[in-house]
Amino acid sequence: MQIKLFFNGLMLAALCVQLLSPLSAEEQALAGSRPNIILVMTDDQGMGDLSCMGNPIVRTPHIDRFYQQSTRFADFHVSPTCAPTRAALMSGRRPFEVGVTHTVLQRERMALAVVTFPQALQSAGYHTGLFGKWHLGDEDAYLPQNRGFDQVLMHGAGGIGQYIYGDFEPNTENTYFDNVLLHNDSIVRTQGFCTDIFFEAALAWIHEQESEEDAPYFAYISLNAPHGPFIAPESYQKRFLELGYDEKTAGRYGMIENIDDNFGRMMEQLAAWQALDNTLVIFMTDNGMAMPRIQQGEQRIVPHNAGLRGGKNSTWEGGTHVPAFWQWQGVLGEGVDIPALTAHVDLYRTFCELAGAKIPDSKLPPGGRSLLPLLQDPQAEWPDRKLFMHIGRWDDARWNKQDREANKYHGAGVRTQRWRLVYTLHKGKVQTQLSDISADPGESNNVAAQYPEVLQELSTAFDQWWDSLPPLLVNEDLAWVESAEQPLTIRYNQQLQEKGIPEWRPELESSSK
Repeated sequence: MQIKLFFNGLMLAALCVQLLSPLSAEEQALAGSRPNIILVMTDDQGMGDLSCMGNPIVRTPHIDRFYQQSTRFADFHVSPTCAPTRAALMSGRRPFEVGVTHTVLQRERMALAVVTFPQALQSAGYHTGLFGKWHLGDEDAYLPQNRGFDQVLMHGAGGIGQYIYGDFEPNTENTYFDNVLLHNDSIVRTQGFCTDIFFEAALAWIHEQESEEDAPYFAYISLNAPHGPFIAPESYQKRFLELGYDEKTAGRYGMIENIDDNFGRMMEQLAAWQALDNTLVIFMTDNGMAMPRIQQGEQRIVPHNAGLRGGKNSTWEGGTHVPAFWQWQGVLGEGVDIPALTAHVDLYRTFCELAGAKIPDSKLPPGGRSLLPLLQDPQAEWPDRKLFMHIGRWDDARWNKQDREANKYHGAGVRTQRWRLVYTLHKGKVQTQLSDISADPGESNNVAAQYPEVLQELSTAFDQWWDSLPPLLVNEDLAWVESAEQPLTIRYNQQLQEKGIPEWRPELESSSK
């Protein structure tokens, strides 16, 4: 009888804890809830490239509205450049740990030992689609079709028109318009501006998934814009040119305003299809801003960077701290900021937990953390962590001719919730700056002398991480591949000879479900 009363008491206590703790109920509601997931990631768009982040020149009303209605990760970090961020997303690991140390020279190829999170989602019954930029290898084994994506529309290399690194040669003729792309297993020619095409293709595919209603889906809209060259439709450049801005500014900000319009159309369609109640939509960018000085008439203007130091290809705050706006209508809070230190490596476990997908067995399992506790409670306990950052790009015979070890401290950094340590090399001498981000987000003061113990802790941790990398750097010292021998070029020439390159355009019915 006493044993029975004891167990009854335990059950009652557990029930009381559950009733008194809405967090656990929310956790149960989110984990395994299997929402559709749409991830929109832009290229080289920094924290300051949005009007909701204070930019006084560019107008982004649709993303601004999305921001107001979203839960925002206010301290979210990625890698300093394109392919490394994509590798971290897909693998849940720091990019060097999956072999990605550059954006070119085959060093952008994500190790084949990685089992990607789209593969994990597929195993849990999700349909998956990629629209835009892949940038993790163009050889067959590395293509997204073989790394977890059912539907693919992509350009080659790291950017449209980068024929020297593996994109299709015709894209050098009219960059960003009427592009040749890989659509699943066939190369096609599209009609229109690249960003419009990627959004249209994604929406057409999403509409199919919504109409069938037989499985949840993951749509990865990975744009090449506003990466240079800075080219936008004339209608999007017009306002800036009439205000006296230079052509590069008109092109780049025009690309951003075009992204905003497309994003707005996507949200309108999702609302018309009554899809927002069971769809998590995320807007983020792949690294910091890549924006030259703005010229307006005789006036030179420093581009707005939301108060952050540095930009793309740097490990200052402006190189890795990016927007991360999450919206799930009726489930996540509106206008909520999450202050915890989070990163791209966290998306893998987060998406798998949401989908009820088992983390696959792998030689390179994901690190990172699930973000669900923070989505449930923005002030949830979140242990401090160290994020290691490095621009890589050593020994490429173009920008940097020194080897890896000589580049150990060139563009390296460590970030914790409070601190940011940045290494730089000046005339061969290592320099360090320690910033207290909680008090100095613009990194204007070096406090290394005041906090030598913090400097020592972060430096030791970085050294240990760096020394662990050599066995994982599987793409180093590979031979240069001539343009004509790039895998997509070979594929293009073969198809052109055998059956030609067909015209292709996505078809989307705009009517609601």
